Amino acid sequence: MPPRLTPLLAAAEGLPPLFTLLAVMLTTVVIVSLLLLRLQQSLLAGYFICGVIVANSGVLDLLGGGESEQRIAQMSEFGVMLLMFTLGMEFSLGDLKYVRRLAFVGGGWQMGACIALAGMAAWLGGITLTGAVLLAVALAMSSTAVSLKTFQDLGLESSTGARMALAVAIFQDLFIIVFFLVLPLLLHEGGDDQSIWQRVASLLGRGGLFVILAGLAARWVIPMLLNAVTRTRNRELFTLSVVGSCIGLAFIGGLLDLGLALGAFVAGLAVSESIFKHRILADIMPIKDLFLTLFFVSVGLMIDLRIAAIYWQPILALTTVLMLAKAGIITVIARQLGLAHRQALMAGIGLCSAGEFSLVLLQKAGPSGLWDAGLQQTFIASAALSMGLLPALMRAGEPLGARLEKLGWGRKKASLPDSAPMRQKMSVMHDHAIICGFGPVGQQLNKSLQDEGVSTLVVELNADTVRLLKRQGQAVLFADAAHAETWELTRLSQARMVAFTFPDATLTLEALSLIREHRKDIPVLARARFASDVERLKRFGATVVINDEIEAARAVVEQGRIL
Repeated sequence: MPPRLTPLLAAAEGLPPLFTLLAVMLTTVVIVSLLLLRLQQSLLAGYFICGVIVANSGVLDLLGGGESEQRIAQMSEFGVMLLMFTLGMEFSLGDLKYVRRLAFVGGGWQMGACIALAGMAAWLGGITLTGAVLLAVALAMSSTAVSLKTFQDLGLESSTGARMALAVAIFQDLFIIVFFLVLPLLLHEGGDDQSIWQRVASLLGRGGLFVILAGLAARWVIPMLLNAVTRTRNRELFTLSVVGSCIGLAFIGGLLDLGLALGAFVAGLAVSESIFKHRILADIMPIKDLFLTLFFVSVGLMIDLRIAAIYWQPILALTTVLMLAKAGIITVIARQLGLAHRQALMAGIGLCSAGEFSLVLLQKAGPSGLWDAGLQQTFIASAALSMGLLPALMRAGEPLGARLEKLGWGRKKASLPDSAPMRQKMSVMHDHAIICGFGPVGQQLNKSLQDEGVSTLVVELNADTVRLLKRQGQAVLFADAAHAETWELTRLSQARMVAFTFPDATLTLEALSLIREHRKDIPVLARARFASDVERLKRFGATVVINDEIEAARAVVEQGRIL
């Protein structure tokens, strides 16, 4: 511990240890993340690095040691639960429909080949069969959150390479859910009287009961609850209801000894096809991001630099072998499925790292004694390092593919079209108008724009209106314009204009600040009920403001003249 920090931490002894630890952690996260953003690196790696710094600086010893670390681990479990909840929500049968061949054939071969090779290597290396299976699954998983985000940053989100990555991600999601279900059996200690068949029968019974309860909740309870809450127009109550539904089903899954993660995933599935989906995503994302930060920090807390320094060569070797082997396997599979060489290479690089669930599995395996502390440090450090290197490798992969093509490598055309229809993640809306509110004004504006051949996207908070528009085929989001995540879903960067058709100046001002953070040039049309709001809206970035009082006065004067 640096001498200058000791008096400062000693002065904090009167504060709750967990609060002090969180203050140190989150401050470190901000500083490290700013540095990584300047270097265009993944923030997930920054969170992990912060955990390593805190764990090896002596702060934990001064702040209660194991007790504080245990509480951080408990909060990180909540982060994993919210990750699984959003995973369930983002799981799209529509996406699966369009990429089912890439998902089931490509994803199946990828997981099968990676698990077989990694498992065989681990078993031959002296790890038990249980440990080899768990390690193989962990290393076969990929960080699709990082890869898909990097595809978007590179402007390649509609490419066949990105389609391949999305398809394999869907298959990996399905696989890990099933694996989480059987994980308690895999980690079960063998000192009880139950046979393996009794455990399987118990698991199937508990799983069947949970499916029934979750189905009832998804079909009746959650939709009725969210419908009732939506009619109150209370944002805080809506968020509370969403988090409560997630925790409630996760709690039932925990009571049935199926795990909190599985329960949270099913809760996400319960609302994945509802009109509330985008509103829920906008509400839950900031909470999920906070607790996921704690998860990655907690993984970093498990790293002892003294042990890692001893095993630095195995760490680098495993990271190199992992990324090269997975990139090669996936590139070959993608080529066999008809992708051009360049796109197959990008898919291979995009999926070559370990993933978030790799860290979850390795974290769960640590206390089970499947391998010693040195191997635990090696596996976790290698997984985290591969995720940290992924954005830089993907940025290098695109010019590398172009260079190889110029040299004559793989000029055969892809047999898969680049423009296949995609939902959600692969949306291709472009040059569209975003209309916030679908009252009488919004309806007239929407009709006028569509008559002129302009595609429109409606953002609305009335559930009945959203249902009607979806039946009519209108692009619509059930979302709140005051949430930053809403504007990411609207593809604001590709839009031609934004119109606020309601006269609530306070809500419009909140949304304007978010819009101008991302697009300073986009025209924004707004309404103001009172003249005092007009200048304020223009000052905050509205291009044109329609004053209801002036327009009403104009109409009254005109009608008065006629009469």
